Amino acid sequence: MKETLKIDPFGFREYDARWLYPENINLEGIECLGKGLGTQIINHTKKNNPRVVVGHDYRSYSEDIKSALKKGLTSTGCLVEDIGLSLSPMVYFAQFNLNADAIAMVTASHNENGWTGVKMGIKKGLTHAPEEMKELKDITLNQKFIKGKGSEKKINNFQQIYKNDLINNNKINKKIKAVVACGNGTAGIFAPDILRGIGCEVIELDCNLDFTFPKYNPNPEDLEMLHAISKAVKENNADIGFGFDGDGDRVGVIDNNGDEIFSDKIGLLIARNLSKKYHGSKFIVDVKSTGLYAKDDKLINNNCETIYWKTGHSHIKRKVNLEKALAGFEKSGHFFFNKPLGYGYDDGINSAIQVCHLLDNQNKKINEIISELPNTFQSPTMGPFCKDNEKYRVVEDLVTEIKNLQNDKIKIDGQEISEILTVNGIRFSFNDGSWGLIRASSNKPSLVIVTESPSSENRMKKIFNFIDDLLQKTGKIGEYDQKI
Repeated sequence: MKETLKIDPFGFREYDARWLYPENINLEGIECLGKGLGTQIINHTKKNNPRVVVGHDYRSYSEDIKSALKKGLTSTGCLVEDIGLSLSPMVYFAQFNLNADAIAMVTASHNENGWTGVKMGIKKGLTHAPEEMKELKDITLNQKFIKGKGSEKKINNFQQIYKNDLINNNKINKKIKAVVACGNGTAGIFAPDILRGIGCEVIELDCNLDFTFPKYNPNPEDLEMLHAISKAVKENNADIGFGFDGDGDRVGVIDNNGDEIFSDKIGLLIARNLSKKYHGSKFIVDVKSTGLYAKDDKLINNNCETIYWKTGHSHIKRKVNLEKALAGFEKSGHFFFNKPLGYGYDDGINSAIQVCHLLDNQNKKINEIISELPNTFQSPTMGPFCKDNEKYRVVEDLVTEIKNLQNDKIKIDGQEISEILTVNGIRFSFNDGSWGLIRASSNKPSLVIVTESPSSENRMKKIFNFIDDLLQKTGKIGEYDQKI
């Protein structure tokens, strides 16, 4: 007897699809998703039999999910090419290497066990953006499916092709001792081999695959994971520590003293290093990132331009592509390298490799290189509760209010607002490089607040107090998840 279709509409997120399995989606629902995706690919490519690369992560149920997805895809006429156990960036790479029409990667990234999902894309190097997700949701839930005759085939040994591509282009001369932590996620069978291959001495930490994630989730923003890497770096007197997420598209970095380096600062160091060789390059960073990019002497001297853009890996990826930028950096640890360094998508291992090049090019420890950056006082990312159906309106009203304050030359901590950016909420800056950000969260009923000052911790706090006063006056704000 066939199971009843189950597919929660809320699983269609801003850039990928994620559900609790089997509570919110079952295999029948996944097959339905495959039919929706296959139909969408055919509509976009205008091909009756488009070729679709499919891979899966190491969760206990991911192969079952993938089988159901492939069944849906082939029913529409898609020719599925299955590359097996994969990282998300390996699937993105395969689209270029095999010249396929689209991709589908079965993963819930760093989410806890019980979650499943699919990252998908049609145009090479890009994943679905909100418009494509909305279209996919409509096709799937309303069952507007194309019927066709597809097929599937296995592509063997693709893991080695992906590894070789990263190793062969990135050999280093210095023997860098690196702790490589994978939280028992899929990156464990890739990251150590690749980093050894380029010339690192690798100390493995939780690199054996175990879908129960016995210690902690493979998430480089998880404090337990970061503390474990820090401990291993100190015990082994390592030069650097890398932590990879469950599907290998993000990396966290720990310095030689065991201290975490925020990803936006790592991005700036990489941008500085690249700017020496690639004069006149563009870099894309998300609006949550440090203001140091905009005023950095080394980038300015090398005629490089930094563009602040919407937070979210799909948004930054597309902007890197559109602007033909050399690289993009997101505060969450997604880094994007365009030609000749990569194909424009986020690959955590390639990001770690670029950090190794940074060390290879200088006779300094990573903490010494970091100390060359100007010091800034930056708040954590804070999320005050705000209802999903109210948050965008609240932000719109605040944009108007802050623009009025700028026009009226109202001072905050003795400074007038010098610049306003509204690509994603509002980021308002001052002449000394201090800034504040208010935006709506794309995946939760909350706002996102960040402030930073190169001048003092006190100024950073005063900018936050100014934002908090504006928020409280709206009467629409609840508790913060954390607060300075």
